This record gives sequence, C-alpha cells and structure tokens, in this order.
Amino acid sequence: MFLAMPYYGWRMIRRGGYAKDFSHRFGLVKKLPACPLGKKRLWIQAVSVGEIGALSELIKKLSRRQDIELVVTTTTSTAYKILREKFAKDCFWCGVFPIDFLPFSRTAHKRIRPHLCVLMEGELWPEHMHQARARGAKILLVNARLSDRSFARYSKVKPLAKRIFSKLSAIMASSAEDAERFISLGANPSCVSVAGNMKFDTAPEKILSKDERAELKKSLGFGEGSLVMLGSSTWPTEEKMLVDALVGIRGKFPRTDCRLLLVPRHAERRAEIIELLEKSKLPYCVRTQNRVAPEGTLVYLADTTGELSVLTQCADFAFIGKSLDPNDGGQTPIECAALGVAISYGKNMTNFRPACKALEKLGAALKAETHAQAAENLERLAKDKPLRDSLAKNAKLWHDSNCGSSERVFEKILSELKS
Repeated sequence: MFLAMPYYGWRMIRRGGYAKDFSHRFGLVKKLPACPLGKKRLWIQAVSVGEIGALSELIKKLSRRQDIELVVTTTTSTAYKILREKFAKDCFWCGVFPIDFLPFSRTAHKRIRPHLCVLMEGELWPEHMHQARARGAKILLVNARLSDRSFARYSKVKPLAKRIFSKLSAIMASSAEDAERFISLGANPSCVSVAGNMKFDTAPEKILSKDERAELKKSLGFGEGSLVMLGSSTWPTEEKMLVDALVGIRGKFPRTDCRLLLVPRHAERRAEIIELLEKSKLPYCVRTQNRVAPEGTLVYLADTTGELSVLTQCADFAFIGKSLDPNDGGQTPIECAALGVAISYGKNMTNFRPACKALEKLGAALKAETHAQAAENLERLAKDKPLRDSLAKNAKLWHDSNCGSSERVFEKILSELKS
C-alpha cells in the first residue's frame, strides 16, 4: 500500500476533488448512534459513478422504508460528489469508503455498525468483509459480475476465491453467465441467483421534449438538421478514430451535415483531446470554456461530469467507449439503448459481454474488430437512416424487456434483514 501511494496520490491530484472528507478514507467517518429498536442499518458500498447510478432506483425504494437506516459510501471523488448532490436526502448518512486495511476498516465498522453490508458488481473488499462477519453482519453481492480478466485471475487461485465467496450470504448475478462463473469458482450454488442488471432500471433524470432537444443542439453549435454522432465515455485512441470518422463522413457525404459530440470518460483528459482537435483543424468548442458554442461548430467536447444522459438525447447514433485497443472492458451501452439511440462499439466490451451478445443477436448494435472497421460502421450509420432506426428500435425493446432487477434486489435485502 505504501509503495503504491505516490501513484494513487498523483491520480487523486490529477482528477481533483479528493480533499472532501478525506479523513473518511482512514475510517474516521461520522460516529452513528445505535439503531433504534425495530430498525436495521444497511451499508451499501458503490465504487464509482456507474455503480451509484445503478443504485438510484434501489435507493428510492429503501428510503421509503421506516425500518431501515440506509448508509451509502463510495470511493471516487466524482461518485461522492454525485452521491451527496442526488441521494444524500434519501440516506441516513453517506460518506467515503475507507481504505481496505485493518485499522481503517475496523474503525469505520465500529462507527457505522451495520446489520447488512451490500457490495456491487465484482468489488470484494476482504478486510471490509472480515469486519462485517466478525460483527455478525451479513454480506450481499448485487449486480454481481466477473469480467474475463477477473475470472482468469480467480481461476488461478480457486481455493482463495472459494474462501472469499464463502463470506457472502448471497450473490445476485447480473447474468446467467456470471452466475455460472461464480459457481465454478467455488461459490455455494444455493447462494447464487440471477437477478439481472440494475443499470436497466436507471431512468434518465430528465427526458427532453422535442423543443428542448432542438435548443440543446443549438447550444452545441449544431444546426437543426445536423446529424449528431456521439462518442460516449471515450478513452485514449477512440477520440482520434471518431474525428477521422467525422472527416470521412463529411467528405464522402457532403449533404449530410454530420457533427461530433465527444464525452470522454475522464474529463481531466481534456488537454490531450484539445491538442487532437487543434491538429484536426476542425471548428470545435469545449464545454467548460463556453457552454454555448458558436454556430458552425463541428466538434463539441463535453468535458464535464454527470451530463451524459442529457447530452445523449440529442444524438442520432453513438460509439461506446473503452472498447477499442488498447482499451478493454467497455462502458455501458444501456443508457443509449434506454434512450433509443443507435449503438456501435469495439470488440473489447468484456465487462458487458452478455449484454452485447444479446444486442448483436437482436440486431440492436454494430460491433467492430478494429479502429478502421469502427469508422466504417459509423459511416454506415451516417448514410443509412433505416439502419439507424432499426438499431435504435431493437435496442429500446431489449432494454425495456430487461428491467426489474432493482425490485428483486430490494426484496432480497428485506429478506436478509428479517432473517
């Protein structure tokens, strides 16, 4: 931990926002009073923005219960900011998750005293789990998944994996494939169930009207009839592919007024993206510098956090980031599907493999093996409106048919708290 501190310290400084309640990371969270008779305390840990978003419907359901005191913690500075702004009123208390090291975790558990701990996806914190079990608190893993990389690593140490999974009261997997992976690594089959992905239940904060979408496009410097290509949560190398694709589309189809809306996954990468845009010679605008772009803007860089769901609503088709080499894992395609936006992505959507298989089988997304093929797919979407409409319609149907996971997790939490 001490050897890694300079690296993680640099990352925290670069990203910013970590000073807020930094003491929580050493277990110095607020000392909560004992639960009144008839109430139980639930501690949910969600690492980053995606997990906090996935919890939104569940938090709403739990906040209505008079017999539950809800504590939610998170790890990243951006997620903590969103947690405080959007969900603090629904929680008994919210804070920052402590470093998973004995003195810090033990101090936090002494101050929070939960009856049930809930972890998200594949984030298993050994010391946190040990402290919970030592104090008689149950542990539930929800939205549970194992990426290809995590599964390969756990497979090399199956006895250790089995020991870790044995501490969990229940594992609610996001897909049948994930459930099979947990069982194959030693999880008790009777504790594993398929509940689906809670991210399907996350509704956009605001659905824009036709007039509001038109006003948003205008503020981005795009024309009323512009065709908007979205780079959704992009990572390094993907912005260049999108800029090159835009140049190709505008060159081959001059009557198609295609524009590019870039929303990078990490806003602190703005400097390198601006350098790329400068070299491209395309008229561009940066959101943190000028929220209202001049008319004629071809590329709009939205270097902010928490606006993706709104910005997505003015897109005609999208490329999902973290899916082309050298990136791996993928960002979620669920938001675009929920909003009826035609989807494309690269081959490395390993964190969303079951979802992408279903999308491709239903004719609801285009997959690319290379940067060049990704650009070709975007050209196809730009020139072929029936294809865009078909992908968007099928993606929306797929999304709507997969809702309901939050209700299943909610019922399981109530069951665990009562037992």
